[in-house]
Amino acid sequence: MIPIAKPYITKDEAQAAYDTILTGWITQGPRVAEFETQFADYVGSKFAVAVSNCTTALHLSMIVAGIGPGDEVICPSMTYIATANSIKYVGATPVFAEVNPETYNLDVADAESKITPKTKAILLVHQIGMPADIDAFKTLCNKYSLELIEDAACAIGSSYHDAKIGSHSNLVCFSFHPRKVISTGDGGMITTNREDFYERLKLLRQHGMSINDRIRHESKTVVYEDHLEVGFNYRLTDIQAAIGINQLNKLDWIVSERRKIADKFFQELKEIECVRLPFEEDGYFSNYQSFSIFLKEDAPIERNELMSRMLADGIATRRGVMNIHRETAYKTEYASVQLPVSEMAADRSIIIPLYVPMEDAEINIVISTLKKYLQPVAEIK
Repeated sequence: MIPIAKPYITKDEAQAAYDTILTGWITQGPRVAEFETQFADYVGSKFAVAVSNCTTALHLSMIVAGIGPGDEVICPSMTYIATANSIKYVGATPVFAEVNPETYNLDVADAESKITPKTKAILLVHQIGMPADIDAFKTLCNKYSLELIEDAACAIGSSYHDAKIGSHSNLVCFSFHPRKVISTGDGGMITTNREDFYERLKLLRQHGMSINDRIRHESKTVVYEDHLEVGFNYRLTDIQAAIGINQLNKLDWIVSERRKIADKFFQELKEIECVRLPFEEDGYFSNYQSFSIFLKEDAPIERNELMSRMLADGIATRRGVMNIHRETAYKTEYASVQLPVSEMAADRSIIIPLYVPMEDAEINIVISTLKKYLQPVAEIK
């Protein structure tokens, strides 16, 4: 079976975890601080705050941005459900806007049309690693005095106009889930250029505690902590951070390898007329966290049938990115919402295997199998 994805984890990460365990630091400690510093340096932000996953990163970002009950936050429906859930967590209302049919990223004109006096922020998603038009949304947010928050769960290593994702806005959230380009098992990171956000994020992730465990442990005098506000247990462990440091050091190589595989897919699949391939504009640099292809209406096979046949041939695939407003948890509340571009993109797209290392033989099998089923009807066996 050719899997849809798998993390690139080596003995380096195993040794780093082992060495960290032997130091006695199991939870948040010096390795987390080191990981945060290196991550901020890598993306070009002033600060970085490690947390337990990207969903908690988004939740904390909502809080420090001042979003709460009665507020609205505009976001795509075509994204993982955690995007909208993070808005719900603070009692605010997700307002779903349409996506661009080529990039699957939020459409700026439709987003602007959804702005009301209740709108407090725009939650911009860099879909499956493809950067969104950050400048356009910064301009829009400045026009209406809104906060811009970036859901960069899939976008570590991607760039926008020669600057890494994570450097452009005051709140950018990343994921280190195993499906992502680098992984710590699970985990997340928030980057920011605002010191007030940075200080409060650190406070909130550890129960609102005025002094973290590492400072208390290293102190030469007795230290008494205070709990300054109601916070959360959203910490990353030092074991995970040690793995993350090793992963971060390999990130540029991993992205380079992913782009080589993506280029092979582009070269071999561009001849299939019923397929639309990912679109990367000039100035945009994707890490190709996933490779999604869109089946046009004249495709000789339905998307679900293609997935079934590929699975029978030993190739795992995934449906296109979900539409949150059609999921059970949301569909009653959003029954009147119609997003035809998002819905068609979700229904007619398929994510194919892409991971590092992916052998040439595996790449060729994926390509040849797609060609077998997507050539004109007369050629399908």
